[in-house]
Amino acid sequence: METNVLISNAWAQAAPAAGGDPTSGLMGMLPILLMFVVLWFLMIRPQMKRSKEHKAMVEAMQKGDEVLTNGGIAGRITKMGETYIGVEIAENVEISVQRNAVTAVLPKGTLKSL
Repeated sequence: METNVLISNAWAQAAPAAGGDPTSGLMGMLPILLMFVVLWFLMIRPQMKRSKEHKAMVEAMQKGDEVLTNGGIAGRITKMGETYIGVEIAENVEISVQRNAVTAVLPKGTLKSL
């Protein structure tokens, strides 16, 4: 008799009966369902809320508001268009940015140098 040190013996297990517990399939899916619920409440729902708040902020912008863009540029809105706005970043210096690129509307008087 030769002993195999590196390979262990494989033992067969009996398969469960076909007419066994009907809840076993649901119990197998329960961890996946719980992970989806946690993912929904921790990631998807807050992102949808932030998106709705940003859309409302972009729609409420008006000429003269002081804004901050995604790139960190702060300025005052001088022109309003469908998709683009004109932002004055210094005296007689105006840039065009997309409306959705605005991160925040700053309180009045934040930019006193303009």
